[in-house]
Amino acid sequence: MGRMASTPVRFGACPVRIAAQTAGTEQARSKWRDDTQPWRKWYKLARWRALRWDVLVRDLFTCRRCGLLVADTSRLVADHIRPHRGDEALFWDDANLQCLCKACHDRDKQAEERAGR
Repeated sequence: MGRMASTPVRFGACPVRIAAQTAGTEQARSKWRDDTQPWRKWYKLARWRALRWDVLVRDLFTCRRCGLLVADTSRLVADHIRPHRGDEALFWDDANLQCLCKACHDRDKQAEERAGR
C-alpha cells in the first residue's frame, strides 16, 4: 500500500483583514450606541463600579441563573433585572440588579430581552 499524498494547506490564502473588519465594525457600533444612547456613559462612572461591586458581593459572586460561583470578577455582570432603557432611577436601583455570569448574560438574558420577555 502506498503513502497517501498530502494536500496543500490553503488557509494562507484567506485574507487577514476579516478580523480587522469585525473589530472595526464593533468599534463603529459601539460609538454609534454611545452617541445615540447617552445613558451608556453611566457605566463608566465610579458610582456604577461601586454599585456593581456591591451587587457582586451581595450575591456572593454567584450567577443567579446557573448557580456558578466565579472567582474572576471580569467574568461577572451586574445585570438589570428589568431593562432600564435610560430610566435613571431604575438604572441605579440595586434591587433591580442581579449577578450573572457573562455566558448567561450574553446568551440567555440578551435573547430574552430581544424576544421581548
